[in-house]
Amino acid sequence: MSEERGKGATILATLRSRISRGEYRPGYHLPAQRALAEEFEVSRDTIQRVLEELKTEGWIESRQGSGSKVRVMLPIHVTTQPKVPHGRVALGPFVARAFEQSVVELDVFTFTSESLDTHMRVQADGIRNGQIPAPERIAIRILLPSESTELPYPRARVPVDSTADVKELDRILQVRTREIIRRHTSSLRDALRNLKTDGLVPDVVVSVREVPLVPTHKLYLRRGVEGLIGPYKIVERRILMDDDTEIDAWDVLGLGSTLIRLVHDEGDSNAIGSVFMQSWQDWFDSCWHRYEPS
Repeated sequence: MSEERGKGATILATLRSRISRGEYRPGYHLPAQRALAEEFEVSRDTIQRVLEELKTEGWIESRQGSGSKVRVMLPIHVTTQPKVPHGRVALGPFVARAFEQSVVELDVFTFTSESLDTHMRVQADGIRNGQIPAPERIAIRILLPSESTELPYPRARVPVDSTADVKELDRILQVRTREIIRRHTSSLRDALRNLKTDGLVPDVVVSVREVPLVPTHKLYLRRGVEGLIGPYKIVERRILMDDDTEIDAWDVLGLGSTLIRLVHDEGDSNAIGSVFMQSWQDWFDSCWHRYEPS
């Protein structure tokens, strides 16, 4: 069992990626636990823990005796899904629409950038493979909670009479969250910047700015065009750590958050979509300039 330590998180990331890329399509069954255990050279217990985490995050559903199946409505949707004009939407088509333009401009306020990283890598891979026309310019601005800001989540959830060191568990969870933020921010930055390095996109700018704020919602803006906003839901969940230990915690689940789309109405500055776009763009710009490095 000691040889499997640390593999659970890697398997979890791999299966998430396969689903988001469409390798495991909505409605299709995942390989059997035995097959996954053989592929990753781990025990079925480890696979069961990973599948339980995927189920908690909203990627799959499972029934006794029928295996695990990718949900029809995913927490992060792949770009092959139909575009929807309004209402409850997914992030994938929004990002895809941005990359259909010759100039890609996105402003983002988020907790970890995990969802954004997934979709940026999908678009970058599409450009490399020739499936997506290369834009002339990519400009991404991202606001993230600063290192000095204490994060309210995740927090350990332990019984009142427990002898567990709650402060230490919270510290471990906070360290994990900060690592997730750094890892995904670095991943999406590299995926896009390498397009310029390799001569595929002439101009790429990925700017990340830390602010002393903790988002209660996700915000994605295409300046003057459309925006998505959605609250983070507080949930009780068992978090699988990199060393395969588990911690019961209160956490915010961004992967399954509901996103609402509003569109700027060029003919009516008082329309709901126009007011939404202008007010939130003003808010983002004010934060961006307020916390500009001196």
